[in-house]
Amino acid sequence: MKRLLLLTVLIFAISTASLAQKKSQNAMILLETSLGNIKIELFNDTPVHRDNFMKLVNEGFYDGILFHRVIQGFMIQTGDPESKTAEAGARLGSGGPGYTLPAEIVPSHYHKRGAIAAARTGDQGNPQRRSSGSQFYIVDGTKTPASTLKQYSRYGFEFTDQQLKDYEEIGGAPTLDAQYTVFGQVVEGMDVVDKIANAEKDSADRPKQDIKIIKATVVK
Repeated sequence: MKRLLLLTVLIFAISTASLAQKKSQNAMILLETSLGNIKIELFNDTPVHRDNFMKLVNEGFYDGILFHRVIQGFMIQTGDPESKTAEAGARLGSGGPGYTLPAEIVPSHYHKRGAIAAARTGDQGNPQRRSSGSQFYIVDGTKTPASTLKQYSRYGFEFTDQQLKDYEEIGGAPTLDAQYTVFGQVVEGMDVVDKIANAEKDSADRPKQDIKIIKATVVK
């Protein structure tokens, strides 16, 4: 009887540990685009954005959506559902799922190269910095010397040593820090991000040749 009880407790402990490990693992999303694949990791400490993004992916929301705004050395933006049926040259960027998300601005997540962050409307009409329910951008970024960032105090905070190192060595978009919710990171496919960022575009930064997310899938 004691052996049976001990075995039951052991199995329960192993199952609980396994479940906890699974919960602690960050979700992975595969974006199959018309220029190649991008794999991204979603952060667990931005749960509202993580869960919403996974929900939209599972619903097929992003399938067929265009990258409607691309700026070399800065970022590429997507997630406007109106882009699925947009005519060539149409201005995009105002569409969404009909709701916004509360900001989840975590200091340890910043706009280094490959960061995934939620787009939003400006502070004047959005002082709480709520995020678009679907639009997001991927940081392409440029390198910024640490000496320059140390003198940068526009937003009332100082960059950490790790931020200074990353922005100087791998690049990013430091001027966006503490203003937008960063909720993920590219783990594979930055060469594809670069291709998209370098695409020929019109005066509204929309690629002249459509670049789309063919399919988005939760892969982990």
